Amino acid sequence: MDNTAAGIERFYREEFGRILATLIRVLGDFDLAEDAAQEAFASAIEQWHRDGLPENPRAWIIGVARHKAIDRIRKQARFNDRREELIRMAESGGDEEETDASGALPDERLRLIFTCCHPALADAARVALSLRTLCGLTTEEIARAFLTAPATMAQRLVRAKRKIRAARIPYEVPSAELLAERLDAVMAVIYLVFNEGYAASSGERLLRTDLCAEAIRLARILVALMPTEPEPRGLLAMMLLHDARRDARIDERGEIVLLEEQDRARWDRAQIAEGLTHSKAAITADAHGPYAIQSAIAAAHSRAESADATDWRAIANLYARLSAIRPSPVIELNRAVAVAMADGPAAGLALIDAIAASGELRDYYLMWSARADLLRRLERWSEAAESYRAALARVGSAPERRFIRRRLEEMSAKTG
Repeated sequence: MDNTAAGIERFYREEFGRILATLIRVLGDFDLAEDAAQEAFASAIEQWHRDGLPENPRAWIIGVARHKAIDRIRKQARFNDRREELIRMAESGGDEEETDASGALPDERLRLIFTCCHPALADAARVALSLRTLCGLTTEEIARAFLTAPATMAQRLVRAKRKIRAARIPYEVPSAELLAERLDAVMAVIYLVFNEGYAASSGERLLRTDLCAEAIRLARILVALMPTEPEPRGLLAMMLLHDARRDARIDERGEIVLLEEQDRARWDRAQIAEGLTHSKAAITADAHGPYAIQSAIAAAHSRAESADATDWRAIANLYARLSAIRPSPVIELNRAVAVAMADGPAAGLALIDAIAASGELRDYYLMWSARADLLRRLERWSEAAESYRAALARVGSAPERRFIRRRLEEMSAKTG
């Protein structure tokens, strides 16, 4: 790490979730912890650039944030009902555990997820709050993941934080008998963290490897916590198998390389082997588990020695099973793509047009991009261009925007 603005920004992106998790535990208040963390990072930009990096940057941020939080509590009358309690928590929170640079608390963020996924909170609010606090996703990014309006998502986040504060929900991994009731929500959080890392919803990069690594780390802890549950193993397997392809997904210029064009020699075979082992165990134990099925889909791709050798019919059948268990227009979209690869683009296009007619994915750029690709394969250039324009208007990340723009230029050339 360096003390340039870019270096501090990189440190912020990689460490903010872990720091915030510690501050929430210490302070017992989400908003206070987030505000204090932001102020501490603002101080770091000025002070580190001038004086150089401290020996332990993370501990420095946590310490400064705690002091800023105490100052805020003392100044703001709205905390009067909890003023003494909050100050006591903040002043006694500087133990060695939370500031250990080696990350000696491997489940710090997992405690935060379990807090956010308390049964007292609505399902959507649990996942959204975890994404906001765990990996610092913006309200707009979370809204895109939920296919909802940013204003609606902002209201959910505010209500969730108020509920945690009012109900005094404890910051802890619950006892073994209570783990199961939060498992689905916790896995959903880890899954969405991975998705944001695997295909960033905005910004200049397609991949955020820090988020992928964090999601895999959390899934490993979850598997260790619940070794007899197949679904955490399915989740871990699915992420390992997808992440194994990361080096082949972008070229040396940072541009997208489609799955069918990837150099499979660049796939991480050791990680694939581990993922296949977990996938087999998960699907054997629970053939109807949603994450087990998703891991089986990823396994089918990973086993194929070439794009042409991919068993698309088996993948389409797996998506059909998944859709029967967890109906979702996004899953149906993926099934449509698999059907197109197995039975031809016309068959897949018919399914995508049915999804488009329902209006459920009208703001989801991948639906428009998939539709455009099938029209391109059918040589319906003008219609393909129209769908690429719709995708371009909705896409967030720069690499995907450039890819769609190149496709659109190809269609324009075809139509003269």
